Amino acid sequence: MAFCKYSSEYIANSKTEIDNIFLNDYLPYCEPQFSLVYIYGLYLCQSNSFDNSLENMAKSLNMSQEDCIGAFEYWQEEGLVQILKTNPLQVVYIPLKNVLSANKLYKPDKYSVFNAQANEIFQGKRAISKHEYQEYYDFLERYHFEQEALLMIMKYCVDTKKSAVGYNYILTVARDWASEGITTASAVEEKLKAFEDRNEDLTKIFKELSIKRAPYVEERARLNKWQNELGFGLDVIIYVCKKLKKKSRFSFEKADALLTKYYEMKLLSTLEIENFENDKSRLYSLARDICKSMGLYYENLDPVIENYILKWINLGFEENCLLSIAEYCFSSSIRTLDGMDKKLQQLFKLGILTQEALNQYLDQILSSDEKIKSILDSLSLARGVNSFDRNLYKNWTENWKISVELIDYAVSLAKDKASPLQYLSKVLASWHEAGIKDLKEAKSAGNISSQDRQIKRKDNFKGRSYSKSELNALFQSIDEIDV
Repeated sequence: MAFCKYSSEYIANSKTEIDNIFLNDYLPYCEPQFSLVYIYGLYLCQSNSFDNSLENMAKSLNMSQEDCIGAFEYWQEEGLVQILKTNPLQVVYIPLKNVLSANKLYKPDKYSVFNAQANEIFQGKRAISKHEYQEYYDFLERYHFEQEALLMIMKYCVDTKKSAVGYNYILTVARDWASEGITTASAVEEKLKAFEDRNEDLTKIFKELSIKRAPYVEERARLNKWQNELGFGLDVIIYVCKKLKKKSRFSFEKADALLTKYYEMKLLSTLEIENFENDKSRLYSLARDICKSMGLYYENLDPVIENYILKWINLGFEENCLLSIAEYCFSSSIRTLDGMDKKLQQLFKLGILTQEALNQYLDQILSSDEKIKSILDSLSLARGVNSFDRNLYKNWTENWKISVELIDYAVSLAKDKASPLQYLSKVLASWHEAGIKDLKEAKSAGNISSQDRQIKRKDNFKGRSYSKSELNALFQSIDEIDV
């Protein structure tokens, strides 16, 4: 009897760990009963007080002992367990990391047909080594790939390359297709048919590039990506490829990178791409000026243009407006392009895209701030204007439609109160609820006489050079806008 052991309650309340490799690479592809046996066996491995026997497993899982043995034989073939004895049954679980790193042993007849057909594909080109066969087997097992599907890929690669293509190339293609969910012969056939349907387009591209050979598998795949996933027309693809060839920089990899970049920049037509390339010097100049205004330096301005400048231009912002906002950001201690982008998104929501619109908007804010400041001064509140004050004033004038004359009268009533701003707001709220819109009604309602006050206002600000307090007013206002 063991000196120390877990109680049955302790075991029942503990956990059985299952490796994610099993959940990802094995469980989805096996019979449900096989997975039950494997998982329950893991559970029994950690128990030293339960009835750890084949009979108990069969009873607990409502299966026959023969079915349990068959499941363990399946997992032994997969390399996850080893059956040490059959009578009585004794099974050892193997760590999955060891399974992945070890060469598995397969039944001699499992891949006999595959071996013969693979050998025919390479007949007269090269021999297939034992190691290469093992690589194919491991791929088929790990990706649950149909043998016929892999043979179709092997033949297509050999026919396309017209050479004794290596197994690494074949398996690279097969893994890429497996990642797309293509693991059956019918799915591979459909993929190859799609390739063949694009033969005419590839022929046109190769003719423009003076390439005199058959397209490779990966080149067909790239064309499929450009047309189906990215949505480029054949004219755009040929334009980009010829542009690279003209600079002696063409390769399918470079064309793929350039087309992907254009796609991310939402440049999908030849005209859009041409305009972008023609305007690139102007965009570089604008990017440099904006970065300089914000105290930033980038050795490579391409990411700045692609991620920010082009985005802002496409939204409709004028260049001089962008430069003004960059200066405002620097003066307000906003020293990142992300910070500037947030401000621009807020201004975009307000429809402020030009320098003129920006000036008008700021003039409006400054005019409101002047009026609010005069109210605070009248109430003997010696402080600056804040966002709370602006929201109050906006509510009075825009939402409640209270006139400046009526607000001035309410100020005269509130200036001697203990909490004058709160009192002012309550008075205006009561008039709004009562539907009072003119001074006569207000005086009658309150039955309080007071001398009207006339507020002097300065001329609207028309310049482009703003003080720090004015910038604070601008950004406090647009900070209230959700991006």
